[in-house]
Amino acid sequence: MLSVLRGIPASPGIVVGPVHLLRWEVPEVRHRLIHDSAIDAEIARLHAAFERTRERLRHIRARTEAQAGPEEAAIFDVQLGILDDHELAANVTALIRQNLGAEKAFDIVLLEWRQHFGRHTSPMLREKVGDLTDVHIRVLSILLDLPDHDPVDVPRGSNTILVTHDLTPSLTMQLDRACIAAIATEAGTATAHVAILARSLGLPAVVGLRQALSALHGGEVAILDGAEGTLLIAPTEDEIDEARRRVAEEAGRADVLRELAHSEPVTQDGTRVIVRANVDIPEEAELGATSGADGVGLMRTEFLVVGRTTMPDEDEQYRAYKRVVQAFGGRPVIIRTFDVGGDKLPVGGFPTEANPFLGWRAIRMCLDESDLFKVQLRAMLRAAVHGDLRIMLPLVVTVDEVRETRQLIGEAVEELAARRVPFRADVPLGVMVETPAAAVASDTLVRDVDFFSIGSNDLVQYTLAVDRGNANLAPRFTPFHPAVLRLMGQVQATGAANGIDVCVCGEMASQPLAVFALLGLGLRQLSVAPRAVADVKRVIRGIRLEVAHEAAQAALATHTAREAETLLRRRLRAELDR
Repeated sequence: MLSVLRGIPASPGIVVGPVHLLRWEVPEVRHRLIHDSAIDAEIARLHAAFERTRERLRHIRARTEAQAGPEEAAIFDVQLGILDDHELAANVTALIRQNLGAEKAFDIVLLEWRQHFGRHTSPMLREKVGDLTDVHIRVLSILLDLPDHDPVDVPRGSNTILVTHDLTPSLTMQLDRACIAAIATEAGTATAHVAILARSLGLPAVVGLRQALSALHGGEVAILDGAEGTLLIAPTEDEIDEARRRVAEEAGRADVLRELAHSEPVTQDGTRVIVRANVDIPEEAELGATSGADGVGLMRTEFLVVGRTTMPDEDEQYRAYKRVVQAFGGRPVIIRTFDVGGDKLPVGGFPTEANPFLGWRAIRMCLDESDLFKVQLRAMLRAAVHGDLRIMLPLVVTVDEVRETRQLIGEAVEELAARRVPFRADVPLGVMVETPAAAVASDTLVRDVDFFSIGSNDLVQYTLAVDRGNANLAPRFTPFHPAVLRLMGQVQATGAANGIDVCVCGEMASQPLAVFALLGLGLRQLSVAPRAVADVKRVIRGIRLEVAHEAAQAALATHTAREAETLLRRRLRAELDR
């Protein structure tokens, strides 16, 4: 067995604890024929598996409701309803009576149901696919007598390191975050959504550990180092002592950073930089508000959708947005409309697409599903009465998408006025610049938007044609490629020429070296993970803009990302050490 697994650093921190394996995937089922005399017993085995699954779901539902509330727990009602569907039992029983083993009969029927609902024209029915998959896994695991790897079944107080192939947002919603101390995945890169979520929650994480599930059995003690990207299996006592010493050192450093977080982000030559916080879930609002940030540069709203069997209604969304706006007490809060698609799918997802990152996602989905979109817009307009709320549109590539959205905002205003509920109509509207098209043609947007926000994760992905979630391509995914730097510089120049604020809100803005480059390109607004605010301010306060500008111009003139990164690193080190 390998003693050290090496992956990609995703979220810093060191954890010593037991490994919990999460194998949440439909198991393979062999074709098994049974004798006529065994049919009744096989049907009874099926119903027993159904009942054990029901008991399991009731237990999970009760625990989820106690920990997260009734809305989150309701996801399991749909799965219980599937098990109570008489047609399901009848279809499986019919195949068993044709001498097919219960597990294969159930597998065939669930595959047919998932394919049927996955192709359905109704988004609400397509959303059942995720629930069907969960039921598929749970029942087969019982019929095949497989270990219980339920995604919410993690021992409390055990400093657990969760190891899985990939942690999708919908799966994340079922995890008890009070039990998980660190995350390790076989798939993913530093900008995959699991990595962003881990950093947001302050959980150490390593991604791209390709051999993790085959190398581990579960229960063994391990040391996860999120900064180094390693998982040390069965460490010695000396290695454990050393890890705990480093944990104590990090705790001391954290105290220093907390003090720095509330300092002014002013460069050595007197220029103030705006540093805002990214908020992934409403529960992060209080942390972000006390992080030293100047507001919210990006509130992601996908976690109101993923892991759910129904879309959140207007009141639920209003409460979530209001909570964040009020937490920041009048400081700007920029909320991004649903960026669903790609690696952030609601339960059941979308129609199967060969290239989901190039498909029906983000603003495209919102405009096509205008009734759902207006629910979100109305909730935002209502929450805007409580502070400085601003709306941001993801993946915009043409001004037509902005104009269509403004028309829908106008309709939402009329609907709210007719209902006589408090709202604000004068909410600023901005766009995320995430594609080369939007960056190159940013001048075509300036008359219709109030601000730009550069989404570096997707801009790098689309510019370099590198899937941000593909661990095999992780070394090729870099924000320091001259093409990426040039596009960012072009957007900043367009904004400056037209009096439009430009912010960078992707993961790049949280990296000290990238902060140096961005300031050199002329950017003066950054939005980062709340826990990165102090590190970003440390860089800002330690450099001169003149030096950053010279370094950025030199980086723009290089031919490769490696050359640019090496140059920037050398000049930043010299600047901070002087």
